[in-house]
Amino acid sequence: MDFGGTMELNALRQFLVVARLEHLSRAADALRVAQPSLSRTIGRLESELGAPLFDRSGRLRLNDAGRVFRDHAERALGELEAGRRAVAEATSQGLGTVRLASETFLTLTGPLAAYKRDHPSVELELHWSPADDMARRLRAQEVDLCVASQPVHGEGLEAVQLFDDPVGVAAPLGHPLAGRTSVGIHELADQPFVTAREGHWLRRLLDRLFAARGLTPKIVCESDEHSAIADLIGAGLGIGLVPSFARRLGERAPVAWIPVDSPDCRRTVTLCWGAGSHLSTAARLMRSTITGWDWGTGEPA
Repeated sequence: MDFGGTMELNALRQFLVVARLEHLSRAADALRVAQPSLSRTIGRLESELGAPLFDRSGRLRLNDAGRVFRDHAERALGELEAGRRAVAEATSQGLGTVRLASETFLTLTGPLAAYKRDHPSVELELHWSPADDMARRLRAQEVDLCVASQPVHGEGLEAVQLFDDPVGVAAPLGHPLAGRTSVGIHELADQPFVTAREGHWLRRLLDRLFAARGLTPKIVCESDEHSAIADLIGAGLGIGLVPSFARRLGERAPVAWIPVDSPDCRRTVTLCWGAGSHLSTAARLMRSTITGWDWGTGEPA
């Protein structure tokens, strides 16, 4: 197969979507192509490679060969994208574009505002992304930098810790816990929780804290909007985990914040990028702004 042709590059892109979703009809919908056409594309790719890329007994699953090929395809398409962006940067008058992914941008409002003030001509793209998808997006060079509140696993990544943040319990004013100086996880076993959906770092922390003690949290509300959690708690729907950083930013919701008597009730915020990727000037400046930020004072270091 001549991988330099347009058809072959499209085949690689389509394969990566099928590999990520492991579902032909959903992949066809995402790509806006007919499912039979997508099946033929994957079949031709497997025929040319001389090996199946998916297990088809029951649900479609990426097999060992498929995972190996996926990693190479991500890097190949990522390098092509990096080359396109490098040429665009070299032939333009500006600093280029920086693409930043994060699980929540509430943490980043300070450095983002400072960066935009210092570099107003830079085009800034912000992408919400779960941590599970960050390694893939960095390898494929879909984004330049990622800020995560939970570990990002994957080869070929570099990371620097930004800050370590205690996470406490937020409760409505007047709640029995509101006057406490600390609270243990066992004391929260029967409390109704407002939290994020599965996959979000806040939900994973809650599930991990309870599972370590043989408990299951009583979840009454799941929210995709992280900033709405404190408001829902303040409205009396339940209690929830809220990082100290959000508290320092001055949440307007009427809630009390209580430290948790557990050393593992915290998050470690890291900045990640691809070890072998070409970062644009704009992205390198963004990396310097974020790593040089004083997270305690909320000002440049």
